[in-house]
Amino acid sequence: MQVIAVTVRLRQMGSFEQCACRHLWLDPGNLCIVGSKGRERFGRVVSGPKMTDPEKLSSDQWEVLRLAKEDDFKKVLENEKMERDAFEACRQLIKKRELLMKLVRVEYAFDRSQALFYFTAETRVDFRELVRDLAHQFRTRIELKQVGVRDEAKILGGIGYCGRELCCKAFLHNFQPVSKKMARDQNLTLNPSKISGVCGRLLCCLVYEESMYEELSRGIPKEGAAVETPSGPGKVKTVNPLKQTVDVQLASGVTKCFEVADVKLVKANGAPESVIEPDNSGGNDGTSGPDFDGK
Repeated sequence: MQVIAVTVRLRQMGSFEQCACRHLWLDPGNLCIVGSKGRERFGRVVSGPKMTDPEKLSSDQWEVLRLAKEDDFKKVLENEKMERDAFEACRQLIKKRELLMKLVRVEYAFDRSQALFYFTAETRVDFRELVRDLAHQFRTRIELKQVGVRDEAKILGGIGYCGRELCCKAFLHNFQPVSKKMARDQNLTLNPSKISGVCGRLLCCLVYEESMYEELSRGIPKEGAAVETPSGPGKVKTVNPLKQTVDVQLASGVTKCFEVADVKLVKANGAPESVIEPDNSGGNDGTSGPDFDGK
C-alpha cells in the first residue's frame, strides 16, 4: 500500500530524506518537524507530496510530525547560539590537545539530544579524549564526524564561478564521479584553476552536460585524425560537437572550418570512409590517423 511522502532537507549536513506525511498535506518551502525513532529534526520541504512505495522511504523511517510553529523557530535560534558557543569551545580544546584537525561546523539536533562536530583532517585522528571533554562540558551525546573537502564545501556553502550558490549546497543529493575526460570532451582548458570548484576538486557541473557531449561526439573524427575535405586532404585540429564542425589543417598549411557532414575519415590504406565512424585508434596525440600523404 502506497503512502503520501515528501522530500525534506534536514538541517544536519543538508541531507535529503523521503518522509511520510500521513496526516498532513505539505507544499515545497514549508518548514516542518520530522521524527524518527524518538528523534526530532527541523527541515524544509523541497518536493512533493506524492504517492510512494513504503520501501522507497528512508531506512530511518522519517515521518513529518507537524508544521513548524513559532516556538520551533525560537528553539532553532537558541540551538544556533549553542552551536556557536560549542564551536568556539571545541576549537580551543583542539588547540589545547594539538590535534591535527580542522573544525568545520557544529550542529545540534532539534531536540538537543545530540551535538555533531564535523571536521576535516588529512589523516586519521584519535579524538577519544576530545569526545570525553566535550561530553563532560555539554552534557549531551557527542558525535565527531570526519568529512572530505567536498562535504566541507557542502556544509559551509559559497558562490561558484558561475555566480550562483554552490550546487552541493543548493540541491545536489549526492556527489557523482567527475573526471578530466569530461573537461576534454567539452573543450575546456585543463587549467586546474578553471575546472576546479572552491573545494579544490573537479567541478560537479561537468557531469551535467557530459551525456549530451557524448551523444553529439558520435561520428565526429577525433583531433589528429586524417580526413578528406572538399578542399583536399587534411588533419583535424579542433572539434566542436555543439556546432557539429571541425577545424582542419589542410596540406597547404591553411586551417579551415568544415561541417562534419562534409568531411570523411581516411582509412589506414589512404581511402576515405563513406560514412564517418568514431575513431578509436588513438588518443589526442595526433596518432589517431595517417599523415597527410597517407603514410
